[in-house]
Amino acid sequence: MLLSIRSLTKTFPGTRALDAVDFDLAAGEVHAFLGENGAGKSTLIKCLTGAYERDAGTILLDGTEVSPRSTAEAQDLGIGTVYQEVNLLPNLSVAQNLTFGREPRRFGMVDPRAQRRQAEAMLEGYGLDIDVSRDLGAYSVAIRQIIAIARAVALSGKILILDEPTASLDSREVETLFGVVRGLRDQGLGIVFVSHFLDQVFDLTDRVTVLRNGQKVTTERTADLDRVRLIEHMLGRTLEGEVSGTAKRHRAGQSWPEMLRFEGFGRRGHVAPFDLTVGKGEVLGLAGLLGSGRTESAELMFGLVPAQTGSAEDQSGTLDLSSPRKAISAGFGFAPEERKTDGIVADLSVRENIVLALQARRGWARPLPRAEQRRLAEDYIRKLDIRTSGPEKPIGELSGGNQQKVVLARWLAMNPRFLILDEPTRGIDVGAHAEILRLIQDVTAQGMSILVISSELDELIAVADRVIVVRDRRHVAEITGAEITTATIVRAIASSDTEVPA
Repeated sequence: MLLSIRSLTKTFPGTRALDAVDFDLAAGEVHAFLGENGAGKSTLIKCLTGAYERDAGTILLDGTEVSPRSTAEAQDLGIGTVYQEVNLLPNLSVAQNLTFGREPRRFGMVDPRAQRRQAEAMLEGYGLDIDVSRDLGAYSVAIRQIIAIARAVALSGKILILDEPTASLDSREVETLFGVVRGLRDQGLGIVFVSHFLDQVFDLTDRVTVLRNGQKVTTERTADLDRVRLIEHMLGRTLEGEVSGTAKRHRAGQSWPEMLRFEGFGRRGHVAPFDLTVGKGEVLGLAGLLGSGRTESAELMFGLVPAQTGSAEDQSGTLDLSSPRKAISAGFGFAPEERKTDGIVADLSVRENIVLALQARRGWARPLPRAEQRRLAEDYIRKLDIRTSGPEKPIGELSGGNQQKVVLARWLAMNPRFLILDEPTRGIDVGAHAEILRLIQDVTAQGMSILVISSELDELIAVADRVIVVRDRRHVAEITGAEITTATIVRAIASSDTEVPA
């Protein structure tokens, strides 16, 4: 066995990121690493490549125990890594990037001719007909990925770790990259492939290892693995785990007047063009695995990433959603998944965080009077039961659940017609979780429309009137009414077709 990891353990304060994980990689195989957010994939890779020091366990390379203390030492041992964001220098030439740190020299100076010849030799067999003297930034992301792979293989030569290498590539570029990977596999390299694109995993890999909550769940041959079973491994649940019928929101027979329509809305490398209608007072759910395109869809709708294709419109005509400011002006709100980094301003008070969106819509030339700010803050502290000593308390000192309530209060104070909630209950206690779900019911009863993105299928089943399933950055299925069940959602995620399995 080329690589054998035994009982690898890594603990951070309050968290065991890896719990006695075993992993084997053979020469001449592509082995997929799968798992949801927090499963331990990145931690294991960082322990293997010397970025983290492991707490326990052994790493055997060609039968010899190794303990890389840096990425450079890991490279010297034969372990190279290529990340989604290519870790090369776009302002330098291809030749300079390929030979960086190991430049051929003549009389103590870099020899440009020898550097170009060396670079061209490194790219032989990769199917690239490019000018290595041009800046790397002049080439597409796919070509840069292949160049990064060529450098990693030249520096390492035994193990290649590909961490989300296809996230920004189109289907043609993916196939080009896969051709390179298959060629390296045939040469005897051991390749670790980390991806959220299940179709690509089944197309490229020989074996799959699933991690969940820092533990290894299973290792199986890809050809023997059923898609539904794979997703059950990743999510940690079976299809029998359903929410009781009385907990489901589905309002049988109810229809919602159309409020918004998105047609052909998409962006290359982000989300494939999709059509979507939003009814007034409706709760839409977005379901899919981590990295499937759920958050990317929300980013397009809120203008965080401008759409390249399609249009958005309401009853009055076309909407300009080219920026968050334009989206807010159109009556949109967005509570992001990462509340600590993207949702709150930790050093500002509860009051200041609550009025941020309203003030942004008014414009900074028309400041909201301090008395009105305080009235709004106290009103929402009371309505949402935000546990704080007062509106002037810094929001960074509140619990996660109360921070999330403040973020919701910010958008409710603006009274949007369409509110996007990305993982609204992640990392909060049971009581706050229930309160937020009740809040969703209350505001939609008053006519607000909500898009809920959640990894918790039970949560979507409980609150959503429709569920859109996203897979491999495409909207692939729509599920309504009594069909909104764990089994139906999981089968739609797992299906290789665009139909929802019966």
